[in-house]
Amino acid sequence: MGKQKSIIITVTNDLTYDQRMQRHASILANNGFTVLLVGRELPASKPLGEFGFAQKRIKCKFNKGKLFYLEYNLRLIWFLIFCKPDIYLAVDLDTLLPNYLIAKARHKKLVFDSHEYFTEVPEVVDRPLTKHIWECVGSIAVSGADLAYTVGPTLAEIFTKKYGLKFYSILNVPALVRTETIEKPIGKVIFYQGALNIGRGLESLILAMRLVNGELWIAGEGDLSMALREMVKREKLDAKIKFLGFILPKDLPAYTQQARVACNLLEPMGLSYYYSLANKYFDYMHAGVPQICANFPEYKAINSEFEVAVLVSCIEEEIVLALNNLLEDSDLYERLQNNCSLASQVYNLQNESQKLVQLYQSL
Repeated sequence: MGKQKSIIITVTNDLTYDQRMQRHASILANNGFTVLLVGRELPASKPLGEFGFAQKRIKCKFNKGKLFYLEYNLRLIWFLIFCKPDIYLAVDLDTLLPNYLIAKARHKKLVFDSHEYFTEVPEVVDRPLTKHIWECVGSIAVSGADLAYTVGPTLAEIFTKKYGLKFYSILNVPALVRTETIEKPIGKVIFYQGALNIGRGLESLILAMRLVNGELWIAGEGDLSMALREMVKREKLDAKIKFLGFILPKDLPAYTQQARVACNLLEPMGLSYYYSLANKYFDYMHAGVPQICANFPEYKAINSEFEVAVLVSCIEEEIVLALNNLLEDSDLYERLQNNCSLASQVYNLQNESQKLVQLYQSL
């Protein structure tokens, strides 16, 4: 039997809430790789969970803006100098340069996992200098990768053309769990999970609740946390909207399964959102919960095969109509719920993990 290959995976976010990397690190560890997952320690970080792979947090003095990215990349370079894995896995452009420099200096394998169209996220797309810096990082380092993949087929095609390197698609999906027939929830809970950031349609969703006979649960935090809570108070919607705060990934399904309808809304603020294929979309699907969803290409493609969502623009009136239809139209609801079960047989971690392992075994 050959020596186990070792992998260092690097991200800039808090490991506790990174479902995709928890899943991928576990898959690789379960298939014979020695894995170390490296992320950031924030002031409010919770203790790391127990997994079948090692974890490391890097603490920074700065936690946002250019100074954070500069500090984190310098600290990451210093950390990687003292590590000698067989494979360096950089997640997104914001960890790529340190991995590129060390991997090439040591003649080791470099893997690039792009979770999004980094230079087209709302926080970057309208900031020319910031966008230029990340574009330069990409042009220097991405083509030096030995393997590259991303979260959806359209982005894979875009990146292949952009960087001249073959990108594969590994969907961010949960494991398929065999269950009995999913029953329709008794209440009228409307559920949102994810970051409370610009472009997620949360303002329109909150305003829509004025005309929807249901209760909205919001799981997550972000840049808009305070503003959204103030908006709920201003609109006198405290009785209809509940902020749950951060929920650990392992605890999220218990909340999702209580929902009658879920939400995956996005505004057209950059190509990253436009070509997204969010993990929450598949989490809702696997929970058997019909959703209202952004009317963007990847979601339209899946919905044309398995109708699991009502596709909407991020406009208050459309959101109101879609939510009320799902809450009141039993035929529509049951059709979408049944399709969730069918779709989850196709879009699941068991299928995607086989593709992921094959890619790493080819290195």
